[in-house]
Amino acid sequence: MTLTTTRTTTRTGPDWPCQVKSPGSFDWERSAAKWLRELVPSRYASYPALIRHPVLLARHAQIQVQHEIRVARTALQTARADLPALGLPESVIEHTIKLYAAEVLQLQHIARSVRAVTQALVDHHHGR
Repeated sequence: MTLTTTRTTTRTGPDWPCQVKSPGSFDWERSAAKWLRELVPSRYASYPALIRHPVLLARHAQIQVQHEIRVARTALQTARADLPALGLPESVIEHTIKLYAAEVLQLQHIARSVRAVTQALVDHHHGR
């Protein structure tokens, strides 16, 4: 007699982080929490409420990433005006502007990934 097990999984899209197992798979919530902890300051990752409730950790990660996007956008928008006063060569300023622009794009991708994980956590807990 063959014993088979069935797991319910949620289809993931292009924004799903590769570090997080597919929803419904074994230990996926643990992988989600581990990934989310990497997105928040270390002191937050050790708070008991955020450890016990991954969806709360996800909410905080969303806020954290949105704040980082605002910071990167501000740095990008002010770089050309502010950096020359620091005595930086034009080549460094141009490189820094490109760095900030790339960081904004990367953070926007991370924000979409956090939203996808958050939604999966919410769906999982409503399905219990």
